[in-house]
Amino acid sequence: MTAGTEPDSKSRTPLSRDRVLRTAAALADRLGIDAVTMRGLAEELGVEAMSLYHHVANKEDVLDGVVDVVMSEIHEAVRDLGQPIEPAAWKTALRARILAAREVFLRHPWGPAVFQSRTEAPLSVLDYYDSVLALMSAGGFSHQQTHHALHALGSRALGFNQELFTPPNGDPDQDAAAIQAMAGRLPHLAAMLLDATHDGPDATLGFCDDQTEFEFGLDLILDGLERLLPGDR
Repeated sequence: MTAGTEPDSKSRTPLSRDRVLRTAAALADRLGIDAVTMRGLAEELGVEAMSLYHHVANKEDVLDGVVDVVMSEIHEAVRDLGQPIEPAAWKTALRARILAAREVFLRHPWGPAVFQSRTEAPLSVLDYYDSVLALMSAGGFSHQQTHHALHALGSRALGFNQELFTPPNGDPDQDAAAIQAMAGRLPHLAAMLLDATHDGPDATLGFCDDQTEFEFGLDLILDGLERLLPGDR
């Protein structure tokens, strides 16, 4: 180090697995998940790439780790919500929990793609699903019913949903032209897309995935699940 110069503040902070993973999540927030490479992460931390391997095995290990980073934020967000006092409050409590989790994903828009790319669910995710089951069990659902409920909710229980369609290129005018071109063969789909497609600030975690649509689908599922319970509850 040249005399009179200060060491980089990044290099003065000891590396740890937690620091590496939180830096990876912050880098993804700023530049997208493709920017999270071992070399890019090392540059972000101000260290040599080889130093990272004392804390993470490889990029896949980093991606597994950022799932835990996101889940730690979700667990923190839902912790204050507590458990419903009355069994009949299960739906309100579960809805609030899911929407709180969604707020975390809105801060990390790269999160859904990473979560869906993992081949195994880490304990941090399973802990969250266990809390969802606890709410439903307190509401009077049987194990068989909660099993069906988790299948019905899918990733929506975590705060995001997997979209079936993606826009052709993200340019509203070109997208509209492409949709009109397919109208002859797919008239109903084209008419729906032309009337309902999103091209503005409402887009959040994917194409046609704004807050209104997310809550619409969530409420349909929760209302349907509620009908499984005895009518006197």
